Amino acid sequence: MPKDGYYTSGEFAGMANVSVRTIRFYDKKNILKPSRVSQSGIRYYTDSDFARLQQILLLKYLGFSLDDIREMTINDMDWHYMLNSLKLQQKLIQDKIEQLQLMEHAVQDTAAALENEHEIDWSQMLELIRLTGMEKSLKSQYQNASNISARIRLHSLYSQNPQGWFPWVMEQCGLHDGMKVLELGSGNGNLWTENRDRIPEDIEIVISDISEGMLRDARREIGGDDGRFRFETVDAHKIPFPEDSFDLVIANHMLFYCDDISQVCREVRRVLREGGVFVCSTYSSRHMKEISELVQGFDSRVTLSADKLYEKFGLENGRTYLEPYFREVEMRLYEDRLLVDRPEPLVEYVLSCHGNQNQYLLERFKDFRNYVEQKTSRVFSITKEAGVFVGIV
Repeated sequence: MPKDGYYTSGEFAGMANVSVRTIRFYDKKNILKPSRVSQSGIRYYTDSDFARLQQILLLKYLGFSLDDIREMTINDMDWHYMLNSLKLQQKLIQDKIEQLQLMEHAVQDTAAALENEHEIDWSQMLELIRLTGMEKSLKSQYQNASNISARIRLHSLYSQNPQGWFPWVMEQCGLHDGMKVLELGSGNGNLWTENRDRIPEDIEIVISDISEGMLRDARREIGGDDGRFRFETVDAHKIPFPEDSFDLVIANHMLFYCDDISQVCREVRRVLREGGVFVCSTYSSRHMKEISELVQGFDSRVTLSADKLYEKFGLENGRTYLEPYFREVEMRLYEDRLLVDRPEPLVEYVLSCHGNQNQYLLERFKDFRNYVEQKTSRVFSITKEAGVFVGIV
């Protein structure tokens, strides 16, 4: 029986049906540290540690490396984070099941063709190779979805504008019956799932993304049986639709990821009808600047982004990309700020960024968390400066 809510390593391992050696190994690798260590060196674990162990074992079963798992579970003391993580794990399991079913059908078809024709169908063999290679993309998809979720959660918890970002963007789009709409870089479809009651019945919407995994998530979230929606894998540099196909094209925080923004603008202009509208969002150099300053104050070596995306396409320079292709270009700002009073969502946001933060923060995670806790003790204010450009053909 646990003493004062604590389990020894042996008790903890026995209840979890793993070896003590495994528990010690996770401790050594800084993946699962004990909640308490006595003066004599005895390690103790609590009930909450079982939740983290479950996550570790599942991610290991699904093929993630220990380094991946360490980065993905470092901040899971927060129950909001754990709930979100479980939902993401559920998605990953569903994706894995779908992948294995596709592989099973491909193997059956290849074997049947070989048995009947007595020769190899190389197109089917190539499909098998492609499906086998999806393993890495599933892992990447989980990590990308986890990072996106962390960033969205910070905004949803602490934004001061009662009208959320996605409802505001939808308001700028001006949807009405009879429209044909294309969204580029839809991600998991949040723009639509958070505005279901504002979507007209008589409308055609093409949800697109260059990532098949993100498109699969969007189909699952929106619902593949909703006849208003189609789901297409699309590279925005080569939009696979004829001229004058759409009344509205939406690009929510995606243009700055494109290699050739001018080419994307040309393609958007080509597929828009006369009078059609292009709504594209971005942010300025001041957006969320306090978070970078916070991290730099802890360790000046940390950079949260290898690229300054607002320099590629931001509120300061976006108009120059759009004006050659649209007769009218208007910038509209979304007024908001964040007031953060808890460390966990802010720490989670920092760890989700695309910079070098994990290289320097993971080894000093407890110190960093305590630092952020001190900074948020009197409410931490964060600038938000984002908006949309509306281009009219």
